[in-house]
Amino acid sequence: MSSTDSTSVVLVDAYPSSYALAQAFMDRGCAVVRVQSTAEVPQCYRGTFDTSAFSDDIIHTGVLADTVDAVARHAPVAVIAAGEYGVELADRLSEALGVPTNGTALSPARRDKYRMIETVRAAGLRAARQRLVEDAESLRDFHHEVGGRIVVKPLRSAANDGVTVCDTPEESALALKAILGATTVFSETNTAAVAQEYLVGGEYVVDTVSRDGAHRVTDVWKYSKMSVPGVRDRITGGHLIPHDAPLRDQLTAYAFGVLDALGIRHGPAHLEIIVTADGPCLVEVGARIAGANTPYYAELGAGESQIGWTLDAYLDPERFLAEHRRPYRLSRHVSVCWPTAPAGGTLRSYPLLDTVRALESFNNVEMFVRPGDTVVQTVDDSTKTLAVGFVHPVAETVDRDVNALRHLDGPGFYDLHRN
Repeated sequence: MSSTDSTSVVLVDAYPSSYALAQAFMDRGCAVVRVQSTAEVPQCYRGTFDTSAFSDDIIHTGVLADTVDAVARHAPVAVIAAGEYGVELADRLSEALGVPTNGTALSPARRDKYRMIETVRAAGLRAARQRLVEDAESLRDFHHEVGGRIVVKPLRSAANDGVTVCDTPEESALALKAILGATTVFSETNTAAVAQEYLVGGEYVVDTVSRDGAHRVTDVWKYSKMSVPGVRDRITGGHLIPHDAPLRDQLTAYAFGVLDALGIRHGPAHLEIIVTADGPCLVEVGARIAGANTPYYAELGAGESQIGWTLDAYLDPERFLAEHRRPYRLSRHVSVCWPTAPAGGTLRSYPLLDTVRALESFNNVEMFVRPGDTVVQTVDDSTKTLAVGFVHPVAETVDRDVNALRHLDGPGFYDLHRN
């Protein structure tokens, strides 16, 4: 396909989860070029995906020069990672093409979770104690050294893939055994893992967009979690916090320090941060737009999101730089909840879903498991049946309805045929 007279932008690894970003650029009149960073579609992205709206669909086969040439024909003004696995290729392409770039010098630290934390620590920011582990003996030593509870996870995965909370060195060794040799959601084989201290405190999400090193906080969320026998630290919901909420300034300052440490000067980023007794501490960063339909929910509450600010960062940088310090303000309060399936089986129906739909602040339901599909018993954040969105001008109304969903969630929420 040939270039058009339209402004072209390149999205690396645009899949259905980030198609809203592609559509927003198209709505702004841009020609959007899709680059797929792998010859084969990674496991987590497999499924039906219509690419006909893209002005070109380029498959990277491993030869950078070939992909640079194919992309250069479109004379893009931006190359943006639309998915986690596309971060490094987006850095290489943007650097080679001379468009706004985060560069390749710190690319590994933006994907490798061990390097990420060490880079943040080297910048003088609070960072978790950790160790790169390839064998059970080293891991057991680290667990004894730290004491109590630790977390073991793959180096380069996402979506809580393989993340395991471990109370004993024996549990840690079993977690490592499960990780090593396993395939990540990106179809990579794990050859090592990272073990980290278990951070105690509230967990927050800070979503940002940057241009020329100037950072914008687009939305901040606080996670709610639960732990019951067989389920540890399962995230049950995300709650959009107002601009004047306690800790927001502290979170913002820390997040900007992390972005600077990791060389994220352009484009969107998604940071997960735990506020410990010693202050904010990074869980991890994705140098790309947030997933889980987060921009949609941010728009509901604040009328703006990462998507609009990403467009401005690349298409109207003067406007971005003039307005990026203005805090977002909520016109409505928003919570997104993910029910917890207590058992597995074939789903017949959600008998109580109409009751949920009748709640005053109910806004929408995203159905990941439909009648006839298989429900997997929830033990962590890797599987979800539904996302339920609540929106209302009054925060207490949202809180009440979230608690109502929690009351309804349980065995009676799922009509299952046990396989």
